[in-house]
Amino acid sequence: MAATWSMMERQTAQRESIRGVFQRINRPLSPREVLLQARRSAPQLGLATVYRTIKAFQQAGWLHAVAVPGQPPRYEWADATHHHYFHCDACDRVFKLDGCAENLEALAPRGYKIEAHEIMLIGKCPNCR
Repeated sequence: MAATWSMMERQTAQRESIRGVFQRINRPLSPREVLLQARRSAPQLGLATVYRTIKAFQQAGWLHAVAVPGQPPRYEWADATHHHYFHCDACDRVFKLDGCAENLEALAPRGYKIEAHEIMLIGKCPNCR
């Protein structure tokens, strides 16, 4: 991580609760999902505090944004692993996928060089099927 927990300007119970949510739930979360989970241990927590904390955690290198087409970003604990995502269009949750598609070079037009890629699968999760 780019910064240690002790480097944050304030270690409040609310920030600790938000951090715990990201460490406990291993998938990209919307600020509202974070709020609902974090309120279990910090009942007075507000959405503005969640947004401020997400911004601070991003600046510290602990979180990164996950782009969801046509929606605001979700956020997840930053790690060094390469992965992709599945977006359930029924419950609107986003899940991390293990592994990566192979032979993407074959999909690129002739003469093009792929330097990076992002994949978002869209469908129904097991709970929504």
